[in-house]
Amino acid sequence: MTAAKMHADELDIDASLVRHLLERQFPHWAKLPLTKVASAGTDNTLFRLGEEMVVRLPRIEWAVEPIQREQEWLPKLASLLPFALPVPIASGQPDEDYPWPWSIAPWLEGKHPSLEQVPSTLPTDLAHFVKALQSIDPEGGPPSFRSERLETRDERTRKVIDELHGIIDTDAVTEIWERTLELPGWSGSPVWIHSDLAPGNLLLVENQLSAIIDFSPGLGDPACDLIVAWNLLPKEMRNEYRLALHVDDATWLRGRGWALSIALLQLPYYLHTNPIITANAKHVISEILEDHHTRE
Repeated sequence: MTAAKMHADELDIDASLVRHLLERQFPHWAKLPLTKVASAGTDNTLFRLGEEMVVRLPRIEWAVEPIQREQEWLPKLASLLPFALPVPIASGQPDEDYPWPWSIAPWLEGKHPSLEQVPSTLPTDLAHFVKALQSIDPEGGPPSFRSERLETRDERTRKVIDELHGIIDTDAVTEIWERTLELPGWSGSPVWIHSDLAPGNLLLVENQLSAIIDFSPGLGDPACDLIVAWNLLPKEMRNEYRLALHVDDATWLRGRGWALSIALLQLPYYLHTNPIITANAKHVISEILEDHHTRE
């Protein structure tokens, strides 16, 4: 999606490399058409393989563990959830030309929802998914990559607030963040969470939610799956999502805090390399500021 690298130390991954990996590890698929997929995703480079598959290769080291987690856990969870998941078809191995595990998954048709066109059924569909996910037995599940308590993000979040002086209302954002840190943490047992419900990780077919993608499952605070209320749902649908999930005030506001911290960290990092994520981060911050002022 972008010409510049998003990460200083990301790998160069092109069709020639992917073709060589296929020839060595999956020769029966090596002659299928291979097309790079335009994507605002930050962790993996994608190539459509034929009509029915997609190759997913981590572009940076931090994306390796999520790929391995998908390979282990999506096959176990898929039948328990109400929407399609990109359950890996095959697991690629590191070799002399590419250092990390990679996956081949089914190509799931659909388009991403936009801020301008959110289906009226999306809040209840998302709540249906989240409730089904949370109901799955957590025994043996790994911690989510966003399993930490919000206060552990305090130093990083305050640092980027300072960096964004003149770009956002840093005084108001600091006030919201400090109030967030005063909230009680999650006192229940960790539950399964997606942890990155966002427009680019949802697929619609005929304007209905059909699939959840970029899903590296793990256990954590259910508040983390409320971030979609601010990164996608308009305010009139936000409460519908909350009511469908029966969320208490503290959990709801922790979810808002997660959305704020994520957006603040994204904004300076991707400011010059990923306009889609940058625009969404600005949107999230704006929505949270408006929500905060409305509550005052």
